[in-house]
Amino acid sequence: MSLEIILEELRSQRSQLDQAIAALQGTLDVGRPRKAGGRQRSQMSAAARARIGAAKKAWWAKQKRNSGAAKGKPTLIHATKRKPMSSAARKKLSTITKAGWAERKKAA
Repeated sequence: MSLEIILEELRSQRSQLDQAIAALQGTLDVGRPRKAGGRQRSQMSAAARARIGAAKKAWWAKQKRNSGAAKGKPTLIHATKRKPMSSAARKKLSTITKAGWAERKKAA
């Protein structure tokens, strides 16, 4: 057998394989794979999506409006301004604290 005959035979086999591959690719579904039940999801229209979005936006506005009125006072401890401590009160608190430390030190 000559080399030319072998090459010709291989080329014909290759063309047959290319045809088989093309036929198999044509039968494959190129889109999204379906679920086991075969049910596809329905698409929501842009108008429906806009209507739902507007309703949800109004709902959130109502929630924020109601929650602000119900609270009334700030929940943070340091949100209200405290009066500064007088020097006499600071000195009294300091002596009480130092006495407590001394007791604990003596007990230990």
